[in-house]
Amino acid sequence: MLLSIKTGKIKERIEDKARENEILTSLRTRKDRLLPSSFTEKLYLDIMSESKRLQREKLRLIGFQGERGAFGEIACQAFDNSHVPVPCLEFSDVFEGVSSGELDFGVVPIENSSEGSLTSVSHLLTEREVNIVGEVLLPVHHSLLGLGSVNFADVKIVYSHPQALAQCRNFIADNKLEPRPYYDTAGAAAMIAKEKPIAAAAIAGSICSSLYGLKILKEGIEDSESNFTRFVVISKQKFSGKGDKCSITFSTEDKVGALTSILSIFKKAKINLTMIESIPSRNSPGRSKFLIDFMGSDLEERTVGAIGKIKAQTIGFKLLGCYKS
Repeated sequence: MLLSIKTGKIKERIEDKARENEILTSLRTRKDRLLPSSFTEKLYLDIMSESKRLQREKLRLIGFQGERGAFGEIACQAFDNSHVPVPCLEFSDVFEGVSSGELDFGVVPIENSSEGSLTSVSHLLTEREVNIVGEVLLPVHHSLLGLGSVNFADVKIVYSHPQALAQCRNFIADNKLEPRPYYDTAGAAAMIAKEKPIAAAAIAGSICSSLYGLKILKEGIEDSESNFTRFVVISKQKFSGKGDKCSITFSTEDKVGALTSILSIFKKAKINLTMIESIPSRNSPGRSKFLIDFMGSDLEERTVGAIGKIKAQTIGFKLLGCYKS
């Protein structure tokens, strides 16, 4: 059904009788020992009918990296629970889906209170033609999840996303567990449920226990009780209202005091910075790009003036978005 909704976004029209008849004719000529063609045809007609109903609803799709139950999916629901969350294998797939119009929005993590920025996402933000239109601050609490037959004392190996493993570093060390990186927290839980590795468990959100039929062995195993991740919401379109927070990226000239000069513009305009990150440039070794978040609106004279001065003194300046904090 997700594929059907995606297809509906690029089709010229929802109804295509010629294509439907082509599929049904193919089914009628197919020989099957168990299923009569009348049953198969009815099944396909029902699928087509439901697909067209969903396409007519004009549902909005919002992508996240990972499997069902990932913290990205929870962030999607926190942003707008009327949108349909779409799992994507990589962060780049979220950006590609938004850029192509296949996804209306994407939600990606940009920084964690314990482990800092996610450089891979920062690179994508500065390189792809998307806009930041919102953010979600999500409290992140990790659980140790295992098979129903496994007790905590049996666990020797834990699988999870590298960020989650880092956020539970003390718990892993104290219990002498072997950390093994996996592409996603929820993906690790799904793998444990499916492959049933010996003496292994996953670190993921507690919601994954019910999604994948696992047992919660330990809860709240993150090192910091105030652990949270900041997600940004990306879109092909800009934020339509008046925002109060802006994100920009740029490079400076390779000379002493170049960045200090930029920061002094914010100081003189009395604009509060909320994040500054240095990102190694992929195209110019030894040079960095900067990603800065600050409070202000691109509809206010003070902010517009500061942005103009920064743009004049930098290389590759880009306003990533002005949105509601």
